[in-house]
Amino acid sequence: MNYQETLNFLFESTPMFQQIGKDAYKPGLYNSHALDEMLGFPHREFPTIHVGGTNGKGSCSHTIAAILQASGYNVGLYTSPHLIDFSERIRINGKPIEQDYVVNFVEEYRDRFLPLHPSFFELTTAMAFRYFADKKVDVAIIEVGLGGRLDCTNIIHPELCVITNISPDHTQLLGDSIEKIASEKAGIIKANTPIVIGEYSNTTRKVFNDKAQEVSAPIVFATDSSIVIDSFLGEQWIYQTDRFGEIKGQLSGFCQEKNANTVLHAINQLKEQGRFQIPLEAIKKGFAEVCQLTGLNGRWQQLKASPKVICDTGHNIGGIEYIVRQLAGEKYNRLHIVIGMVDDKDINGVLSLLPTTATYYFTKASVKRALDEHKLKEIALQHQLLGDTYPTVEEAVNAAIQKSLPEDFIFVGGSTFIVADLLSSRDALNLN
Repeated sequence: MNYQETLNFLFESTPMFQQIGKDAYKPGLYNSHALDEMLGFPHREFPTIHVGGTNGKGSCSHTIAAILQASGYNVGLYTSPHLIDFSERIRINGKPIEQDYVVNFVEEYRDRFLPLHPSFFELTTAMAFRYFADKKVDVAIIEVGLGGRLDCTNIIHPELCVITNISPDHTQLLGDSIEKIASEKAGIIKANTPIVIGEYSNTTRKVFNDKAQEVSAPIVFATDSSIVIDSFLGEQWIYQTDRFGEIKGQLSGFCQEKNANTVLHAINQLKEQGRFQIPLEAIKKGFAEVCQLTGLNGRWQQLKASPKVICDTGHNIGGIEYIVRQLAGEKYNRLHIVIGMVDDKDINGVLSLLPTTATYYFTKASVKRALDEHKLKEIALQHQLLGDTYPTVEEAVNAAIQKSLPEDFIFVGGSTFIVADLLSSRDALNLN
């Protein structure tokens, strides 16, 4: 098989959450341990940092990876979902996994992993661990896929755990309350392993504290002793910190202020452990060049200047709250919002936050979980959100551009998969 044939095999023969949602979710770690044993326990061959949470874990994972890369380390990075190509999920120093490696991995192990009936994410995680071991990374940043306690990444024994925040998401799988979701996320807290909590409420703080005490894990709540003491957002964030001086951040979304404080606490923990040598220059470079160093996309990313086109992968109430705040601070003549969602999200909760003064372009992403654009429009009308429907993201964005004046603002989001379709259509839409 060639690379595309191999991907087709993976997508079709293993249940993929990105496409079909909860039916692809396999709680429990039996398959993960079985695959790990089959591959020779590769996760034991390199140190790891485990990053979970509802929102911000991608930005934090990439920024920590960028800082360690800038420190001279050979850094693996495992994240999900991918936006354009599967290979984005598994990177070393920002470079995606080689297509030949993916093909050879499947050909070599197919007959052994098929009897296990692994999910797509279980198999992809096992592939990432084997790849990082084969390439002899110095450290790997491992982003949790879903939840934490039963997530297949949770077989690792990391040097540090990070939980960014807790917000209602995947409630049908993780629980219908913040406390239940926090309990699932807290499942990545390991015995005697430092844990950094980015944000918390009174309820989640107790959950995290109880779990940390149970396993004797040193716990740090980043907002209790903020390293970021002042900040300014222009074209990029400028952070004034109490121990690292001024730091310029390439990522400009409002959520990045909290993410930056979380990342700096994580880096501070790594420095205190003495496990890694992380110079100040590397911290500043990692923040300033995270996209170039790691290949990060889709976080309040500008694709066009006139009219201004911004996309963001925020897709739940916690993420959309930040986006709405940021939209309110932008200057424009008219606001156009291209939006699509998947059918297992809190549709009404998200739509209730959006501005009624915008012109809407309701669309759907090219995944099976995508909510029909006509259904989305119907629900949006209940929230006084008005606009037309478009069958594809490309058509919706093209319509928004055609109807916009140079001084208008176009936001594209509502789902990671909407952003994925947008980035895949950049050339056709003449977006830079």
